Amino acid sequence: MTREEDIANALKTLRQGGVILYPTDTVWGIGCDATRSEAVKRIYDIKHRADSKAMIVLLSRADDLWNYVEDVPDVAFELIEAAVRPLTIVYDRGRMIAPELLASDGSIGIRVTSEEISSRLCRGLRRPLVSTSANISGEPSPALFCEITPEILKSVDYVMESRRDDMERSKPSSVIKLSNNGIFKILRP
Repeated sequence: MTREEDIANALKTLRQGGVILYPTDTVWGIGCDATRSEAVKRIYDIKHRADSKAMIVLLSRADDLWNYVEDVPDVAFELIEAAVRPLTIVYDRGRMIAPELLASDGSIGIRVTSEEISSRLCRGLRRPLVSTSANISGEPSPALFCEITPEILKSVDYVMESRRDDMERSKPSSVIKLSNNGIFKILRP
């Protein structure tokens, strides 16, 4: 299967409200259309994760933040541009996404990805993509495809073929909380 066919199959699954297993700019992830509550709920079920623990979403362009964050501090764009590794920013108020993705205070974690596959999925879907590690909650995050458990592999609707042979280990993203007033706090260096 070509990469183009693989991406087309993943997009078809996402558009139908399905859940995919895909490579990201950090670890292997479970994803769905971030605007579909039923798909988001399935991911919580797959991971055996408490729905009180929010998940992040990916975007392919920083300009798209305006669609999903009520007030984007100007410094956010500078932080994204200056980041030397993947950076997830937690914004005060998310909008136009499945409410299950919001933390109890209404905040949302978003990462702008430049990794080819996840970026193309976001662009093709024209919506944010849920990105959560492909593991049962509390277990180690799979940096490599071969580390994903059979339980996870069987629970999704589509498993991407692209990058399954990659043996380069990526680290989880840095995470910062950025308030509307521009004050930020490092949550994970």
